[in-house]
Amino acid sequence: MAFALLALHLGRVRDLSPADGRRICEGLRRLPEQIKEILTLEDRIKELAKKYADAPGMMFVGRVRGYPVAREGAQKLKEISYVHAEAYPASELKHGPLALISPELPTVAIVPDDELLDKNLTTLGEIRARHGRILMVGHRTSEAADDCIVVPKNQVELDPILLTIPLQLFAYHAAVALDRDVDRPRNLAKSVTVE
Repeated sequence: MAFALLALHLGRVRDLSPADGRRICEGLRRLPEQIKEILTLEDRIKELAKKYADAPGMMFVGRVRGYPVAREGAQKLKEISYVHAEAYPASELKHGPLALISPELPTVAIVPDDELLDKNLTTLGEIRARHGRILMVGHRTSEAADDCIVVPKNQVELDPILLTIPLQLFAYHAAVALDRDVDRPRNLAKSVTVE
């Protein structure tokens, strides 16, 4: 939120139009209610976390705005559940990671309802053709996915905030299902230092 406000301010200093500024501000105002809506899905996310917790690893994929969300999801899963997780840009799936797809290695796909929806759905089809299990996080369901977590849609600049929350809950509940100490993850540095 703080970075969104900073970006909005910097955009207004430069060349962000008043209309775009109002559009983003309205999206920011809607976020608290939309986050509450996502939190009502926690029981469903908990069930999904239990379902996928025994996987030896997970692949996270996303395209453009969805890729940083996929990276955050993989990072959180690794940090507190100790399950190997990697994030890849969905556009690069054919360059190596596609060979890893199998029923044993589920894929979490970030699929917002944006200008890249068709390309993202094509990616799901490629994973499905290789018998990969898919947990999709997006603004709608898809028959290509085994399971879907649907989040409310906001402005495209703010959607990553909403798409990240289910992944954080998923990581938490996967860790609990695996009997990990979520309050004291192992091997994490207490502070970041620069040499």
